[in-house]
Amino acid sequence: MKMSRILALVLVIVMALTTLVACGPKDDGKDQGNNNNNQNTENPLAGTYDITMWVSEKEEKDGDEVKSVAKQMESQIKDFMAANPGIIINAKISGVTEADAATQVVADVASAPDIFCFAQDQLARLVQAAALAAPGGSIADEIRANNDAGSILAASIAGQLYAYPMTSDNGYYLYYDKSIVTDPTSLEAIIADCEAAVAAEKDHRLFRYALGNGWYTASFFFGAGCHSQWTMSTDGQFNGVDDDFNSAQGLVAMKAMQKLAKSPAYDGDADKFANAAAIVTGIWNANAAEAHFGDNLGVTKLPSYTVDGKTYQLGSFSGNKLMGVKPQTDSKRSAVLQLLAHYLTSEKCQMERYDMWQWGPSNLKAQSSEKVQSNVHLAAFAEQAAFGIPQGQIDGGWWDLAAALGTGAGAASTDEELQGFLNDYSAGLNAILNKTDEEKAAWGVIGTICGTNWDTDFPMTQISEGVWQSDILDLNADEQFKVRQGASWNLDFGADGVKGGANIVVDATGSYIVQLEWDGVSDSAKITLLSAD
Repeated sequence: MKMSRILALVLVIVMALTTLVACGPKDDGKDQGNNNNNQNTENPLAGTYDITMWVSEKEEKDGDEVKSVAKQMESQIKDFMAANPGIIINAKISGVTEADAATQVVADVASAPDIFCFAQDQLARLVQAAALAAPGGSIADEIRANNDAGSILAASIAGQLYAYPMTSDNGYYLYYDKSIVTDPTSLEAIIADCEAAVAAEKDHRLFRYALGNGWYTASFFFGAGCHSQWTMSTDGQFNGVDDDFNSAQGLVAMKAMQKLAKSPAYDGDADKFANAAAIVTGIWNANAAEAHFGDNLGVTKLPSYTVDGKTYQLGSFSGNKLMGVKPQTDSKRSAVLQLLAHYLTSEKCQMERYDMWQWGPSNLKAQSSEKVQSNVHLAAFAEQAAFGIPQGQIDGGWWDLAAALGTGAGAASTDEELQGFLNDYSAGLNAILNKTDEEKAAWGVIGTICGTNWDTDFPMTQISEGVWQSDILDLNADEQFKVRQGASWNLDFGADGVKGGANIVVDATGSYIVQLEWDGVSDSAKITLLSAD
């Protein structure tokens, strides 16, 4: 009986390998990306593969050397080859931010890299563009078994796995001063402790929470049980939203935000630690938090809040970095790329990236390792992740609407006024969904300019092919602005004309015309301030 089982197993393996080789290209001596001159006959995938990759552009100077994600990936590919004799990978690796990867891939899938890294909220666009080869078989089973549930959800659509989880660390939680905040589990208690610190004029006294940023504002609505989920058409256009922020539970969230926004201890700048006794931010500010709070550093999930006698746990957005493989016409090449992506997102490689960059792993074994478990920042993220909502595809105009709810909560004095902001939010959703093609294509200038605060788009007029100009704007030195299309953040240009780049800072006070020059396809543009004085 045992011998029969062994023979049967051998037969299955031989048939599988035979099929794999048969599906590959014939070796006609031509360069097809898998020259078999160095082929190990024991490995049906043996060959030389010239591939392209996009990885995080992150790099740091370490003494006289510069370390980067790209260099680390090169080392990991060498390890992959050592573990897979006969497979030779010649990889051309470029640094491309995960936030921009999908936009560039979708624009030209044919010339996109073979393997690329991207933020999970870009998954739907990539799937719709047929830019991802879904992992299958035992690899898909291993991905599901080895990674946390949130990352699997982030890498899937309708239960189908399309990508490889790389991290689970993109979210926010609470940092606080343990000598000031006595009960970090309660929003009301934190506010009270911070207000007492304000009254006592202590150095650490403010509660910093970015209610003017929709990414953070949403936490109150998710906590109250609300949801907001966008749908897209097959051509990548947003065509609907299932959203109940404007509801009785949405009013609960507004009341809770109002408590915080009205407090004398509240500050909406959560990118600064100065004077903070409590601040809601993420692992990207871990070093700043440790430096600011010192021995009094406390790190934990977000608190709960109480409205009308009922308590709600604050929710949050959560996100992941994913790795994708572009579909291939060569099945043998495709199999190698899938194996490589699987290896580069394995426990070993995730731990190596944790050691170098402190990226939080999605791999369950890596998460349970002593060094990761002892990381208080990742522990807080994991604690909050239980109440997190995976960030999916969101229309760029939504961020302004959600931010307005946060600022509106601080401006309102009555429940009726709070409800008015919710009504405005619903009207804004309808306006997004009913934009004309002309409105979607229109360009505008937005910023801290002309008495506004990132809440007004000053229109630009097309004066020639690829050139737009604003009306004359009176700008003050140090004010900041960007140009964006369709009154949303789906496409914007900032400093040095970089797509999604930093804010442009006005050098000198004066009257200006803002000019945009863009060819309609590039990832950069030219933005010029033309003096109108």
